[in-house]
Amino acid sequence: MGSATSASGTSSFSGVVSDIVILVSRVAVGVILFAHGWQKFFTNGIDATARGFEGMGVPAATAAAIFAATVELVGGALLIVGLFTPVVALLVVADMAGAFWYAHREAGTIFVGDGGYELVLALAAGAALAGALAGGRFSLDRLVFGRKRSLSPAA
Repeated sequence: MGSATSASGTSSFSGVVSDIVILVSRVAVGVILFAHGWQKFFTNGIDATARGFEGMGVPAATAAAIFAATVELVGGALLIVGLFTPVVALLVVADMAGAFWYAHREAGTIFVGDGGYELVLALAAGAALAGALAGGRFSLDRLVFGRKRSLSPAA
C-alpha cells in the first residue's frame, strides 16, 4: 500500500499524523497553563499569588501575579483552540522565563519535585514550538488567518 508524497517530501499519512501530534501537544500545554492560571486567580487568589511572588523577590509582585495568571489562564485557553498562537507563545515563554528566574533557578536540580525547572522548561518549549508552527493545521489561526506552518525555507 503506497502513500502520496507531499511537496515537502513527507507522505500525506505522516503529514496527518504530524498535524494530530501538533494538536494534541498544543492542547496539552494549553490545559496545563489554563489550570495554573485558574489556580492563581481562583484557587489561591491574586493576593496570595502576589504574596508568594513577593516572597520570591519578584519585582512589582501584584502586577507580575496578574500578568502570570492572565497569560496562563487566557493564553492556555487560546493555545487550546489555537488562536493568536505565535503571540501567546511569546508571552508564555516570557512568563516561564520569569518563573525559572525567580522560582526555580536556585533549586540546584531540574526535577520539579525538588523545586526544579523541568515544568517551566517543558511549557516554554511546547508553547514556543506551537507558536513557531502558528498553531498547526487544526487551529483557529489556520481557519481564521490561513496561517500555515512552513516546512521549507522561504525562497
